[in-house]
Amino acid sequence: MLRKTLLRLLVSTLFFVSQGFAEEKALAFTYETESLQWGPCPAFLGDGCKIAVLHGDPAKENLDVFFKVPADYAIPHHWHTSAERMVLVSGKMTVTYDNQESELLTKGMYAYGPSKHPHRAYCEKGDEPCVLFIAFEEPIDAFEVVSETPPVKE
Repeated sequence: MLRKTLLRLLVSTLFFVSQGFAEEKALAFTYETESLQWGPCPAFLGDGCKIAVLHGDPAKENLDVFFKVPADYAIPHHWHTSAERMVLVSGKMTVTYDNQESELLTKGMYAYGPSKHPHRAYCEKGDEPCVLFIAFEEPIDAFEVVSETPPVKE
């Protein structure tokens, strides 16, 4: 009797767990996937800047996006509440975090940006746009640096 009860419990648990996995689908994209919906960045980043949400909700934690700007494009001085985990998937981009040396990112390079750390970037001249895969830990935001005083870290 105990064996049958345990077996039923195991089968029931596996059924409900498998149903939970079935609700969320696996995903795969390139930045050129036609079904991606590219939207605007915050206005201060300029009209050439576009974002496509890959996974998650921009108003919630743990969001993945593609961030795209054309070649020969300057990204103004700004900061984010969230840390950023990034991989450059197209182009060449120079990124400069305040009080650090600039880094030239090339295709396939990983970069980490700490939360509330002001930075600027430049998509180098060339044939490709700069496209970054960015994983945000916190809801997505971007704040223009209008003075040289960085935000207070909590």
